[in-house]
Amino acid sequence: MMPRYDAVLFDVDGTLLHSRPGILDTFSYTFRNMGLDPSAMDLSRYLGPPLRQSFAEHFQSDQEVEQAVQIYRTRYAQRGMHLCSPFPGVVEMLRSLHSAGILLATATSKPTAVVTPILQEQGLDGYFTHIGGASMDKSVDTKTAVIRSVLEVPAFHGRKILMVGDRKDDMQGAADCGLPAAGVLYGYGSREELTEWSPVVLAADCPELTRYILNT
Repeated sequence: MMPRYDAVLFDVDGTLLHSRPGILDTFSYTFRNMGLDPSAMDLSRYLGPPLRQSFAEHFQSDQEVEQAVQIYRTRYAQRGMHLCSPFPGVVEMLRSLHSAGILLATATSKPTAVVTPILQEQGLDGYFTHIGGASMDKSVDTKTAVIRSVLEVPAFHGRKILMVGDRKDDMQGAADCGLPAAGVLYGYGSREELTEWSPVVLAADCPELTRYILNT
């Protein structure tokens, strides 16, 4: 049987990489440096959404938000980016899809310049035709904008494309761009968060997602 899709866009945090430790460590560091007490916050809600959106909940001025973003990125590059690892089955999934001739790309809220060395360090970069992510400035700063930028890459024109993610931002970005979306239940979002977006599949693990995409 033929695969259901011939191109797949992947979110990274909570979908390909278990990056919670590094992200939470960096948020804690940033809030402390900005004069806030992170111990009273539910930092897990910031796993996935764009940085500026998260910091805007706590800081009123654009200047403070940008200061927090800069502190976060500096600390993350030094420490946080190294505190992650692929979820079980991710390497095998990417290898199987790539071997089947399916084009793969990332569509992450992390800036491309940030996520590229992480994927290289984890040995995953070679599976992707395109590494798509946010810009360092505000020009590409939402999941919708990131997905739209990937769809502009010529290699993906005319393809039957699936977006895969673990949070509502992924589902909304796919919907905004007219793409079907698959939700993964092993990531950082809840079943309830994903279900309301009517994903084509809710996969419990990477083997289930692989079987669905390959139609096996």
